[in-house]
Amino acid sequence: MRGGRLEAISCPAGELELVYAGGTPMSGLLEPGVEVDGFKVTEHLHAGAMGDVYRVTHPAHGIPLILKMPRLSRGPVMENLLGFEMESMILPTLKGPHLPRFVAAGDLTRLPYLVLEYVAGRSLENRLSEGRLTAGDVARIGAEIADALQSVHRQGVIHLDLKPDNILLREGGGVALIDFGLSHHVRFPDLLAEEQRFTAGSAPYVSPEQVEGSRHDLRSDLFALGVVLYEMATGELPFGIPETAAGLRDRLWLDPLPPRAHVPDLPPWLQEIILRCLEVNAPARYQTAALVAFDLRHPAQVQLTRRAQKSDRAGLLGQIGRWWGQRTRPARRQEARAQTPVILVAVQTEHLDDVRQEAIHRATRQALAGSQEVRLACVSVLQGTDDPAARSGEDPHLEHLVRLRHWVEPLQLPAERLSLHVLDASSPGGAILDFARNNHVDLIILGAPSEGSRTAAWWRSTASTVAAKAPCSVFLVRVPEAEEAEEGLTFSEEDTP
Repeated sequence: MRGGRLEAISCPAGELELVYAGGTPMSGLLEPGVEVDGFKVTEHLHAGAMGDVYRVTHPAHGIPLILKMPRLSRGPVMENLLGFEMESMILPTLKGPHLPRFVAAGDLTRLPYLVLEYVAGRSLENRLSEGRLTAGDVARIGAEIADALQSVHRQGVIHLDLKPDNILLREGGGVALIDFGLSHHVRFPDLLAEEQRFTAGSAPYVSPEQVEGSRHDLRSDLFALGVVLYEMATGELPFGIPETAAGLRDRLWLDPLPPRAHVPDLPPWLQEIILRCLEVNAPARYQTAALVAFDLRHPAQVQLTRRAQKSDRAGLLGQIGRWWGQRTRPARRQEARAQTPVILVAVQTEHLDDVRQEAIHRATRQALAGSQEVRLACVSVLQGTDDPAARSGEDPHLEHLVRLRHWVEPLQLPAERLSLHVLDASSPGGAILDFARNNHVDLIILGAPSEGSRTAAWWRSTASTVAAKAPCSVFLVRVPEAEEAEEGLTFSEEDTP
């Protein structure tokens, strides 16, 4: 073990092989016997794309527990970090029998992990591997899933990654939803939306509005529920498994094969419910999960329409009409946050010792003091970073996210007023401008250039680009030359960048 904060982990059975960057664990599996802040690992349960899941115990907690640790050594590292941050914000706010109980979370700046209640049972994905379900079981389990969705929707959360693998069938009955890393909370910053990472999700289940860039409609979960119901009833997926962006966009117009084409004796009321959930236009779907649950529990009261009797897709002309309508209809756009002013502060995390950083910090504090409603987005742009993590081949995103976290800590902002972003771009100024436009930023704060600074070239090019092209007000923070001289940052002419 090297370079870490060892008080977080102990390993009586031997040395734990983890790679550290700036004191933060980056990779490696936890072996049985390892303790993470008092949580003792007993078993490695699952290795997923986003991270690893372990069974753990703790003397202060009398319930079965799991520990989730994000994978930060390979693959889409920033997506994993964003997923961890979102779950860390969202899970402590959720209550009820339809999700695992939140127990603890590790600080991203020290050791990122989540500890949750272990739900005894198996995933719906596991159950579907045995074959399709009867109509009665589809209705029963589907109603329980709808109950779970209604519960989280009422608490201000849209799941946005509903699929059989994220639905647990409890041993004693009922279901629990897991994996909220791609979710949206109406009161918290949407990190995925702010960084324009709309493709996050599971392709067979994402809704048309997610395909077009919207993450703020709870009816997206009802579309995904329709896909899950279809799969339970038929053993098939209504849109297959798209492998390209074009294939994903097919659901904006493609008329799915009716479930009764696969299962002729499927009750018409069940097909009616499934196809209503799968309507391309959200207003044509069920408007709440509670209504889906009610219809699944009261099939005799389901109002049947032409959907119930369909046995095939629309004809050629109908399909062409749907395709042309999708081509000519204005695309959905990401909803603006007009009600909440947003301040963007650009922090050059490669040079936190630059004298401008303290001045930017003061300016940010002053800007936030005017209102308790203002939200802050801290942005760092990596442009061929020269820090040790990058030179050693490790992904630098986590290290720079940790630096941002330390930079913003003195401001003591609650989670709902803060978001942190590490972006990759060849042009820092262009990246800041794109972020500002996409997120309706009201004010940008960044350092002004100075001829005497080590980082003058970065500040000069970025500040001039942003000031000239920003869609909002820009506050350029300048440090007096005398203050720079006190910091020892002036150089001879030949040393100036």
